[in-house]
Amino acid sequence: MTTKEFELFRTFIYDHAGIFLAPAKHVMVSSRLTKRLNYYQLQTFSQYFQFAMNPENSQEFQMLVNILTTNETYFFREPKHFDYLRDEVLKPWRGRCLRVWSAASSSGEEAYSIAMSLAENLGARDWDILGTDLSTTVLEKARQGVYPMGRLELLDPKLMEKYCLKGVRSQEGTFRITEKLRQRTRFKQLNLMKPMPSGIGTFDVIFLRNVLIYFDNETKQHVVERILSALKPGGHFLIGHSETLNGIADQLEMVKPSIYKKK
Repeated sequence: MTTKEFELFRTFIYDHAGIFLAPAKHVMVSSRLTKRLNYYQLQTFSQYFQFAMNPENSQEFQMLVNILTTNETYFFREPKHFDYLRDEVLKPWRGRCLRVWSAASSSGEEAYSIAMSLAENLGARDWDILGTDLSTTVLEKARQGVYPMGRLELLDPKLMEKYCLKGVRSQEGTFRITEKLRQRTRFKQLNLMKPMPSGIGTFDVIFLRNVLIYFDNETKQHVVERILSALKPGGHFLIGHSETLNGIADQLEMVKPSIYKKK
């Protein structure tokens, strides 16, 4: 992949999803896309780019988006956020239906971790979780709710026993989230760079973790402002521990590092 070809893909994913690919990602992008060149028996990355951009090849366009979107997650990542959710949001909750949005849900581990927390602390009371992502590949994995056992590093064994079904025979080495939780956790595709879709409603808690690091400041500000329009006053907004909102959103006040509340 030439530098000029890398710039094609770099500019594309920035314009489409706001994701900034550093020059150091050149090798990664080349490696990931080589399989698509081989699949279509194309000679250059430029040819593949033109092929994916053709309106008649919408499926390959989405495949390209999926390939260029980084998705790395696991259950109960950054545990202090879930401790805060339990102690400061769920235990004192006296409202009606609690709504939580996992705004970059990847393959669903974050959304299902939230679901376990809500099921444990709210019991039979009404709650609703929406998980969204740009990649259709990870969303399909999320809807299936099937994961390798290696993803369980931070999951309490009691929660594992209560909300996960271990695979047997051909499914050995995997587990599946129980149907009870899957039914209460919805997933849909959403591009954070686009206006909020109608009907999404408002939320009491929004998780937008480990996504802002891929945006420049201008994009970060636009994305956060757009998402905050769906957060109720007094609602909580959580970002990754390595991220910051300094100078980004004056609607928020910091409760703890990486945990904010809407004024």
